[in-house]
Amino acid sequence: MFGVVVFLASESMLFAGLLAAWYDLRGMSEAWPPPGAHLDLAGGTLGTVLLGLGSVTMGIAQVAATRRRRGVARGMLALTLFCALAFAYVALRGWSQANFAVDSDAFGTLFFVLTGTHLAHVIAGAILLTALALFLRTPAFTRDDHAGVEAIAYYWHFVFVVWLAIYATIYLVR
Repeated sequence: MFGVVVFLASESMLFAGLLAAWYDLRGMSEAWPPPGAHLDLAGGTLGTVLLGLGSVTMGIAQVAATRRRRGVARGMLALTLFCALAFAYVALRGWSQANFAVDSDAFGTLFFVLTGTHLAHVIAGAILLTALALFLRTPAFTRDDHAGVEAIAYYWHFVFVVWLAIYATIYLVR
């Protein structure tokens, strides 16, 4: 678990740097976002709800796994995975409908780098969730030591908390 905590701390630094760049450039710009840039607030809000729901279902899956209720755990992991994939779909749809590009200006670059880095973490989380659901019956996950389940849960909750910071930064702070 110590390794997971150190890893998440390093990931926090990555996102802190990206958010610092956003706020630094925002502070130096007269208009942020640039005039005409359309942000999909509805899509961002839907994504936030999906990740929040996924965090709740991951918490239920974690408790169920520690209580040896593997069927409930797998069901909640399936719901969490659905939320992750739905978030990815909403994010990609938002990218395709954006009226700016990664190379249009600093806003576009940071928007796509920040949301793309987060999306990569969501996809990595979806892979971890799938592996956890598939291997929940193996001896590594059925012992009294539930470090694997706990580590993946920490990662998934981290992905949600980071999205809250990104969502507030992009969609709410004007």
